[in-house]
Amino acid sequence: MLFSEKVTEQTAQAVSDTLHHSIADSTVTASAIEGREENLFTELLHHIHDGNEIELPFLGHVHLPQFELFGIDLSITKHVVFLWIAALLLIITLSIVAQKNKKNKVPKGFGNLIEVFVQFVRDEIVIANMGKAGLGYLPYLLTTFFFILTMNLLGLIPYGASATGNVSVTGGLAIIAFIMIQVSAIRAQGLGHYLAHLTGGVHWSLWPIMIPIEILGLFTKPFALCIRLFANMTGGHVVILALIGLIFVFKSILIAPLSVGFALAINLLEIFVAFLQAYIFTMLTALFMGLGVQAASHGEEHH
Repeated sequence: MLFSEKVTEQTAQAVSDTLHHSIADSTVTASAIEGREENLFTELLHHIHDGNEIELPFLGHVHLPQFELFGIDLSITKHVVFLWIAALLLIITLSIVAQKNKKNKVPKGFGNLIEVFVQFVRDEIVIANMGKAGLGYLPYLLTTFFFILTMNLLGLIPYGASATGNVSVTGGLAIIAFIMIQVSAIRAQGLGHYLAHLTGGVHWSLWPIMIPIEILGLFTKPFALCIRLFANMTGGHVVILALIGLIFVFKSILIAPLSVGFALAINLLEIFVAFLQAYIFTMLTALFMGLGVQAASHGEEHH
């Protein structure tokens, strides 16, 4: 009896010591892996990672100014810088193109390329979804298309950053789209018909149920625009990270050519995705705006 108790105590002590050493070893390993993953993310996800510093060629990491106003953090971040760069590029480039296209009856060179995009947005997006009444909103939709496209492409160049990979940026674009969707509907239908549309045309007793549902539906459309653009522009970089990470997972240089080859293919695919997401965001915004405009035309036909 005493012998069995001693054996049990010794076994329990041995198990306890083993668990203690295992936990200590796993903690060291986890910390080492955590440090390695942090470096990997820093190197490969710098295009979508926001921060208070920006990396420049030959200058390294440059810290951006930080300041607060009334307790609100208004510090300039990397994505804010690339928002400004995208806006500045569009203002300068499109202003020059517009002046050249006015002088030349037939656009040439880069001006011809821009003209192709303008005609595509006008004919295949605006008129196709909103009709001729949508031409008044063409400047806004063109600005949306070129602005998103420029930000997407800036994230693919060295030292660049994908501002559209920041949900705050896509959220801002979605808020503007939400305002334009409601403004176009109110202008086409009138405020009275627009508010009546929130009732869904049902009996007044069902209004307490229908009105909240209709109001919620107004916000789900721009929310879907926000998340779709953010997820697609972030997903490509995450896939590239996963492919490059295979080299570290297998711990073999033999897997490197395959990983780098697939990563290069995904990077080329992201060029197509940059154009596609700019088109989808603009097209869906025009579609949602067109629903309000067409509702007014249908109402006039019934009258």
